Parts: sequence; structure tokens; C-alpha cells
Amino acid sequence: MMQERLRLFSGTANPELTQSICENLNMTPGDVHIRRFSDGEIFIQIQETIRGLDAFFIQSTSAPANDNLMELLIFIDAAKRASTQHICAVIPYFGYARQDRKSASRTPISAKLVADMITAAGASRVLTMDLHAGQIQGFFDIPVDNIFAAPIFQRDIESRPLDDVTIVSPDVGGVVRARALAKRLHTDFAIVDKRRPAPNEAKVMNIIGDVEGRHCILLDDMVDTAGTLCSAADALMEQGAKKVSAYATHGVLSGPAAERLEASSLHELVITDSIAQGERIMATGKVRVLTAAPLLAEAINRIYSARSISSLYN
Repeated sequence: MMQERLRLFSGTANPELTQSICENLNMTPGDVHIRRFSDGEIFIQIQETIRGLDAFFIQSTSAPANDNLMELLIFIDAAKRASTQHICAVIPYFGYARQDRKSASRTPISAKLVADMITAAGASRVLTMDLHAGQIQGFFDIPVDNIFAAPIFQRDIESRPLDDVTIVSPDVGGVVRARALAKRLHTDFAIVDKRRPAPNEAKVMNIIGDVEGRHCILLDDMVDTAGTLCSAADALMEQGAKKVSAYATHGVLSGPAAERLEASSLHELVITDSIAQGERIMATGKVRVLTAAPLLAEAINRIYSARSISSLYN
């Protein structure tokens, strides 16, 4: 049973995930009242005393990203003013992570701005999962624990009767992630080389590695409109792959993602529950969700009890 000085609270982004995390810790979610004024302003009141306690607020900054981010900031402020000892922002999916550098002249580094706001609001620590860009940890002036979904995916892949597996990175940016999982699974590894002739348009140029007759598993940190993933799956099938599946930590799945998944040659997309999914996505029949709750619960437990996070992967 967890010590009495720990409290877990949920935002409105994904209360089901919070409930699962609490069940793994044999706890109940803290009592917090969240409502909106008619003009959209967010109001939060913590309905129990948290003076001198450690508060963990679980909130992915997924769509609607700005509303969910403001909820997070307002809760942190409320907890700070309630004399909480430590406030940990648990952000399973960290929105704005793709804006981690100046991509062109006169553009912002929005990930840094979000990090500054969370720190200024009064958070003492951040727990997140599979940051799109690892250097975002350095944008914070407070400790950041970035945990990885790879063990979840590894267990799922090993539990299924899959032969001749090749782990594939859908682009050069994901090579390190895909290579690491391939090493853990003792499988082959390949890379999809793509170019972007125009914004939001990906064109596959070449497949680096042998995929003929193989069950190819694309691995990525997130899937948004699914354009890159679906074009990579089609290219792999054209190169003789037997079957193409995909694993991604964060299923953003916005815009035309559902239609693209249905029309693609992708056999299955496996994601975690870091982002709550709507009926439209699940109705495609190609999306399967694995829970990250046990992993997040163990990370919260270790943070609270001042134990190592990195040993989770040993």
C-alpha cells in the first residue's frame, strides 16, 4: 500500500488512464473539481487538503492541446497555493514536442516555451513518455524523467507467434529507437529513406535493408495524420514484405488518419493509451491499444520513494 503522503489527480484529457494507474497503485484518484465558464475559461478546485503532500497531476497535452495545457498549468498553480510539498506533472504525451527548434526564420521554439510555463507555474518535476525530441529535457530547469514504451512493445511482440521479423524505422530520425528494439528482440533492422518535397507530404525514396518475405514492424514515437506511416507500409509491401504492422507510443491520429489507415496496406497499428482514442479511430479495425498504466504507475512509485527510474529497463 502506498504511503499516505501521495496524491494522484486527473485532468480531463484521459481520466481512464489515471484510473488504471491508480488501480495499479491500489489508490483512488484525488478529488478535484474542473469546470469551464461559458467563455471557455477553466476553473479548478482541489476538494481535499494537500498541505505538505506530494501531488501528481496526470494530463496528456493532446487535443485540444491548448485547453489541456491550461488545465495542467492551472492545477499546478492551485496545488502550489495549497502548500503542496512537491508537484509532479505527469504528461504521458507531451504536446508541442515537434516544435523543438527553429525550423525556419522567425519561428518559435514552442517546446521551450511550454517547458518554461510548466516550470514557472510551480511544478517541481515532470514525468513523461517517449518525448519526440530527447533534448526537450534540457529545456526544463527542473528534473525530467522520460520513460520509454519499448518494454511494453517488446513484451507484446514476443507474446505473438511472429516469424521472420524485421524492425523498421519509418525515417532516419527514428533509427536509434528502432535499432534499440531490434537489438532487444534479436531481429533484423531496416530503414525507410524518405524525402519531403512539400510540407505535410512524404515521399519514400528507398528501403535500406532486406525486407523481402519478412514481417516488417514499423516503430515510431507518434502517429499524427498517418501519412508517413501508411506510405512506408505501402513501400515495404512493394519491396516484397510479407506483412507490415506498426507500433507507436502516441496515437495522435488527427485529420485524415482514420481514412488513411483503412485504405493502407498496414495490417495493424499498435499504440499505448497515452492519448484517449475516439470511436472513429477504433472503428477502423486496424488499431489496437496497449496500456502504459503499469509502467507509469511504477515510475510514479519510484519517483515518490526516491528510487531509480533507469533500473526499470534493466
